[in-house]
Amino acid sequence: MKTKCYSVRLKSLELISDKAYKAVAFDGSSDIIPASQVFGPDLEVGKSEAWWISAWILEKKSIQYSTKKSAWFEKDGDMPPVRLENNSVSVSHHRPGKIAARPEHEIKELKRG
Repeated sequence: MKTKCYSVRLKSLELISDKAYKAVAFDGSSDIIPASQVFGPDLEVGKSEAWWISAWILEKKSIQYSTKKSAWFEKDGDMPPVRLENNSVSVSHHRPGKIAARPEHEIKELKRG
């Protein structure tokens, strides 16, 4: 299941217990956000700290946020590849096989005596 999140710029996001954060926005508004609804920092923002927080919880809270930047996150907190206009992003993994050493490829100067 995917969760829609917004990138929220915050003055501070402080862990107050194992299950909750206290979020303070730049306008002074603050609220308690469940830790399960904070998906991590938005690393693309440079001037201030921004965090990915689920959209549905923000609608229920009184903290200031913008809906301009959003993303979909998987249940485990990973953001899947984003589909760009007409291009698509694909992820592939390369797992190299084992290669045995061959004696003719040894460099004698580097070999221990």
